Amino acid sequence: MTQAALPETCAAPTTTARLWVRLGHAVYLGPGLGLDAHSTAIPSLGVGIDAPFRVRAGGLPDITARSFLFRARVTHHVVESQGRMLFCFFDPTSTALSRCLGGMTRLAGDYPYAHRREADLVALCHEPEPDIERLLDLASIPVPTIRDARIARAASRIRTDPARSHRADETARAAGLSTSYFLRTFAGQTGTSFRRYVQWARMVHIARSHAAGHDLTRAAADAGFASPSHFSDTFRAMFGLTPTAFTRIGGDLRIIEQ
Repeated sequence: MTQAALPETCAAPTTTARLWVRLGHAVYLGPGLGLDAHSTAIPSLGVGIDAPFRVRAGGLPDITARSFLFRARVTHHVVESQGRMLFCFFDPTSTALSRCLGGMTRLAGDYPYAHRREADLVALCHEPEPDIERLLDLASIPVPTIRDARIARAASRIRTDPARSHRADETARAAGLSTSYFLRTFAGQTGTSFRRYVQWARMVHIARSHAAGHDLTRAAADAGFASPSHFSDTFRAMFGLTPTAFTRIGGDLRIIEQ
């Protein structure tokens, strides 16, 4: 961990941003964009492809690292980066890849950094067409799967129909659980809160709809967002930038085939 005195700047984008999405996973590769302070709905691994970056989190001195584990629901700020950044987002309930982020070798307070495979991840991202499946494999380690079938069914219903108005009390009742026990168990076994999980499922739906040719406004409405501003605010809270900012740089949205 180092105390840095660099200004809060980011190198000007020199390459197109790409976002790969599939049910349960998202991978961003592109300019750092000078993201505002934000938290994400699920854990993500950030890697500086062209250079180390500087993170501010939890009141600690700034951490300069080549890779950093951004924990769910913890506000952080990438205050300085140069060149491209890689962000891998994982849904810990995915059956397609029942592994999540980890493999960090150093710790600053409660914040893990320095992934054991960061050199391999950087090398892979220098390929013209990175192998996303290989990238996801390198970025993850085994974690326990959901142990309670009732939680697994609830998570599956959310992913299948994210536009539905999912209420915690109704979902808990359908699972035969009290609301308090359901919320506590859901968060413990999925790695994120019930509300944030619904938001993530809606974001995946929007990405698929947009990739199919629909504009973001229509895609957001189809996913269950009440208004464009509601969608924009949620997107920014999860990923640190607005949908407009992503489209402004000519972001390329792709779907990873299951």
